[in-house]
Amino acid sequence: MNKPIFVTLALGAAIAFAGPASAEKFKATLDGKAEVPATTSSGTGTADVDYDAASKKLSWKVTYSGLTGPATAAHFHGPAETGKNANPAVPIPNIASSPVEGSATLTDAQAADLLAGKYYINIHTAANPAGEIRGQVMK
Repeated sequence: MNKPIFVTLALGAAIAFAGPASAEKFKATLDGKAEVPATTSSGTGTADVDYDAASKKLSWKVTYSGLTGPATAAHFHGPAETGKNANPAVPIPNIASSPVEGSATLTDAQAADLLAGKYYINIHTAANPAGEIRGQVMK
């Protein structure tokens, strides 16, 4: 086998067997003090979030406890820095039981906001319809 063909085959094999690019890892710690305005809820939560830039896939696992009642909704909100409010950007379905896992494909603008630290997660309840616990999504 001549050298150019061998090099081409070797390069092709390396590309074919290369693993996917690793996802960027994010975390959020949710509590009532982070809500704007703050709540007196003793509820807490965490979110482990992965983002794959190649596919624009956002994946999450949200765990919570101690809410004033059943969770009625949850979202990623943005763009907003800590202490600021923003509209829902990505829904988190099936939040009624903890933990909840899911994924969504982001737009370019949503991805830019996530990477800039301008997304937060909040969980809503009947007693706190604007949000009971909240946490900024950070690397």
